[in-house]
Amino acid sequence: MSMAYLAQPEQQQKLEWLDGGTLSLLLDGAATGGQLMIGRFDVSRGEAPPFHTHTREDEIFMLIGGTALVWVGEEEHELKEGGIVFLPKNIPHAYRITSAKADLLMINTPAGIEGMFRYAGRDRATPRPDGFEISPGRLAEASEKFGNIIVGPPR
Repeated sequence: MSMAYLAQPEQQQKLEWLDGGTLSLLLDGAATGGQLMIGRFDVSRGEAPPFHTHTREDEIFMLIGGTALVWVGEEEHELKEGGIVFLPKNIPHAYRITSAKADLLMINTPAGIEGMFRYAGRDRATPRPDGFEISPGRLAEASEKFGNIIVGPPR
């Protein structure tokens, strides 16, 4: 059963993600009855996940601020501030931030992918372990566990 949910910014879980960026989990499956997950990335130039495919969820990216290159299959597109892209499941994709900073909204439906981010990332509310990094092995393990396929290295 779905029910209304409200969380102020200080109540949203913040995870350290690739290259030291932050993913704020705005809504997760627990809050939406499994219907969707919404996250917001605060990242810097060069941040890029591996080329990958989602097998369980569709994804939408909206670039609130900044610029990025986005690959959908083998097609490369430039995404500028305010741009949006819909990525159906089973379509390989990736992005690379090209501006100094970027603010990226991500929506996934159904929910569940937040488990991958929690598994491989680090909750910023906890002390940072010495030498913490999201290793390729840890990311591959998290991806497989939560239905993502890493197709290749970051673009």
